[in-house]
Amino acid sequence: MGCSAIKLALMTGVLCLVAGLPFVPAAPGFETDLRGQLSGWFVSRQDDKREDNTGFRYIPELDFSFPLDGDLAIDAEVAADGYWSSKEDEDGDQADAELYRLWLRVAATQYEIRGGLQKIDFGSAALLRPLMWFDRVDPHDPLGLTEGVTGLLGRYYFLNNTNVWLWSLFGNDEPKGWETMASVEDRPEIGGRVQTPWLEGEIALSFHYREVDAEDLDLIDDGTNSFQENRLGLDGKWDVGVGLWFESVVIHQDIDAISMQYRKFLSIGLDYTVDLGNGLNAIGETLWVSASEDWDDSGEIVAFSAASVNYPVGLLDSAAGIIYFDWDNQDVYRYVSWERRYDNWRFYAMGFWNPEVLQIYATDRAETLFGGKGVQLMTVFNH
Repeated sequence: MGCSAIKLALMTGVLCLVAGLPFVPAAPGFETDLRGQLSGWFVSRQDDKREDNTGFRYIPELDFSFPLDGDLAIDAEVAADGYWSSKEDEDGDQADAELYRLWLRVAATQYEIRGGLQKIDFGSAALLRPLMWFDRVDPHDPLGLTEGVTGLLGRYYFLNNTNVWLWSLFGNDEPKGWETMASVEDRPEIGGRVQTPWLEGEIALSFHYREVDAEDLDLIDDGTNSFQENRLGLDGKWDVGVGLWFESVVIHQDIDAISMQYRKFLSIGLDYTVDLGNGLNAIGETLWVSASEDWDDSGEIVAFSAASVNYPVGLLDSAAGIIYFDWDNQDVYRYVSWERRYDNWRFYAMGFWNPEVLQIYATDRAETLFGGKGVQLMTVFNH
């Protein structure tokens, strides 16, 4: 059975099970929960000319939970993402609706297995994340939205807080995380992670394997149009008076047409809450990225640093700011925000002043995430 067929079978199975759960005969503990998030925004951005953008997004979510024998339970989530936006450029109005999450999970006290369209993220870093393998959460985004990946994820939790992850992804035909090239759609990606307590903190080892779709690049002469990619990550986090963490990743792309087959990422960060007023939380991180012909060569290194602060002004308001510095190009990225909360409502006022192209991301986000100078107003209603 091809990978696309497996994906279709899995998604169909999840849909059937989710659709059937509400009709299961009433049983103690069976629960459903319907909620949603409606957001609207206005962005005015200035580069060569002024560009305004207005839009709305609605994400309805339906959750089910159903207890089984002993400590076993089944739960599921179905969510959609629908939006409309209007730009004063050649793109004009845009609207779309698609699945945001669709997964089914079987869980017990020490393990869980989850299949479907889901979010998979891990690691210790907050602003500059080498282990951003499967999500694209933007630190500027107060909603923390990101597309999911389709696959199976299993996790086992030992009594000493060690946990083991295993996953298999399939049918994901768009780049994800730091990727610039998509995976071959009908070839499964496999990986895992082991995380364990160590020295009053925790440390983890992660790996991932995939076949990269290089058909559009015309790089390979033997007609395969794909190549293998292996990733290995090591990260840890400790509380030593300040929060201290690191993430490191080595990526090997097995293709002779690319001379720099190894890419290496290292991020080191810390956070501390200063006893000032209501408590000022500060985070600082630095990321080094290099490409080389061999794994033990340093290669050409570029570096970025980032710092963020968050201050609760009162019961209803909080202020935040993020600054990035590109050491290679001597560019500064600035972002400030103000949030006000009323029960189910959130109001945001944000400002940014950045280069036109964001060198931090070597992906299709480089020209879309807060490039140039501008302001954004956002209203969010959760029900």
